[in-house]
Amino acid sequence: MAHKLYKPVSLLDTWIQENNNLVNKWKQEGGMNTWNQDQSNLKCLSSEFHKLLMKIQGVPLLADHAQLELTVMYNACVYSVALSQFSEAELLFAQATERVLQMRGEKPVTSDPPVFWRKIMKSLKDTDLNASIHWLLCLQWAVWLATCRLKMILELQEELSSALDLLCTEVCDDRRRKGKSPDTPLLVLDPRRLVELLRVCTLIAHGAEKLSEGESSEALNDLQNASSLPAPRTLVAYTHLLSGSCFAHMSHPQMALQCYRKALETDCHCVSALYQSMLVYRQLRNTPAEIQALRLLHSALMLPSATEPVIAGTHLLSQSLLLCSQSLSSFLSVPSALSVLHSLALKCVLHGRVSEGVEHYLDLLAVLHSEDQHQVSSKAPHLPRLPELYLEAGAALLMVQRPDDCITLCEEVINTTQDLLPERVVLEEPEQKGEAINGDVCAEHEDKVEMLLWSGAAYLLQGHCHTHLKDWKQAMTHYTRCMNLLMKVRFKKIGCQPQILSADMVDEQGTDLCVLQRLKGLSLCGRGICFIQTDQLREALRDLQLSLQAFPECVGAGLWCGEVLWRLGRRQEAAACWEKTWSFTTQSTAENIRLYLQEPQTGPLLDSIELRQKIQELVPT
Repeated sequence: MAHKLYKPVSLLDTWIQENNNLVNKWKQEGGMNTWNQDQSNLKCLSSEFHKLLMKIQGVPLLADHAQLELTVMYNACVYSVALSQFSEAELLFAQATERVLQMRGEKPVTSDPPVFWRKIMKSLKDTDLNASIHWLLCLQWAVWLATCRLKMILELQEELSSALDLLCTEVCDDRRRKGKSPDTPLLVLDPRRLVELLRVCTLIAHGAEKLSEGESSEALNDLQNASSLPAPRTLVAYTHLLSGSCFAHMSHPQMALQCYRKALETDCHCVSALYQSMLVYRQLRNTPAEIQALRLLHSALMLPSATEPVIAGTHLLSQSLLLCSQSLSSFLSVPSALSVLHSLALKCVLHGRVSEGVEHYLDLLAVLHSEDQHQVSSKAPHLPRLPELYLEAGAALLMVQRPDDCITLCEEVINTTQDLLPERVVLEEPEQKGEAINGDVCAEHEDKVEMLLWSGAAYLLQGHCHTHLKDWKQAMTHYTRCMNLLMKVRFKKIGCQPQILSADMVDEQGTDLCVLQRLKGLSLCGRGICFIQTDQLREALRDLQLSLQAFPECVGAGLWCGEVLWRLGRRQEAAACWEKTWSFTTQSTAENIRLYLQEPQTGPLLDSIELRQKIQELVPT
């Protein structure tokens, strides 16, 4: 009889020892492994805890066993959550509470989570199991947070706040006093540390949600509360970052920049703060600061990824596991290093730092040549396609008077696209296009237009290069090739037959027709200038006038057209042409125009001061 009375006590001690051995094993090994090793250990230990739990649940639940079962249940659930096995964890919560209620002779609880937890907490409030059930509530909180169910957390906010305050004071202090006793089952994760992490992460997640909904003031209040709580530097940086986004949405750019600086001072790996700073500088049109932010962002993205810092005692549940909402991810996301390098190169070229921009373009092309194009597309989905980058780099090389290098890049574009050029392209008015073309056909159509545009632009740039080299014959040949390609384009108005692209067809900025008309206008202007240099003034005047019809804001065509008229003795017309050209108020900035379709700044140029002096000569004294 004595043996039978002693056996349950011995079995209880055995299970406690087995639990404590597993806990100590993780604490000894968990912090010294790589991520892959940690994942392997997690799966192994999770399996061991679940086996132990099954053994304990194999006997009827007694009051002496209840504390141990809930402790092992807590440890097993920690591993389930750490492995993102959230449904399994919630199933274990239900099993645990059902067994406890059966032991107390109470009925099972409804499946509605808030009602479920309120009932359990009320039932066990004044029992020895009060602490254990709150540990499980902590893990339920973690599951809701990791699965973006903030409404559940907010619905139980009052209960969570009061209960967890108690957990972090009296209950945990009592447990710490008894923690060294060999008959006390150990916890694999300190609930106090978990609560600290959950509180901060919940405020951050809720703040990000409110910010994405446009409620910046409410979001800012959450983030300020989060910043007052103990947290690792990464989470503190998140509070500064999101606070900056709140101020940016509230049109307080300087306060936003101050918050982004704090985020970087807190955590130098917070590249999102650099990206958001760059966007603010762009909004403020502070180009030097924007370029500097792009430089820093690119440098930061090229560094090896930083290891996520860990709060002591919470290594099992990382902040990245708990903070995975789409709202927060959108604020933390940054472009790829290749996309940033392209933006930096383009920004430098457009704002007078052409030599620096050229170096960035060459670095970008070197990386692209060394990597598989499918990998590049997956890593940098918003990066322009390779022909586009070649043309941009070629235009930049011409600006720094490296025409031979520009010609080489353009030849690469021509060789790449020549077998893909369509026999004919029909551009339709937007209303008809929207009705007649589905998504796949539209994408195929856009590819045809792009191929035609790239090849034509390559010939245009080669024409500019030969003009710069004063090889007028070669320049005219390439300008003509560009125009011949555009003969493949037809424009179809509603109810009409497709027509050849003519100079008087104009459309809104940015449309395919507008871009192709600009290309045609620039090639006509270039050929007209070549005719001037070879004293073929009649042919020059024809091309320059056609250029102005296709591209009325072409400054080069306007000035050179006036020059031809002056040389032909039609001086009043020349003066009027110049005055009209100077009166242009270009609606679009250089940044809205493709780099390779901007007017060339090399080759023959006219001095507006000298032209104005000519006009003065016409004024009678």
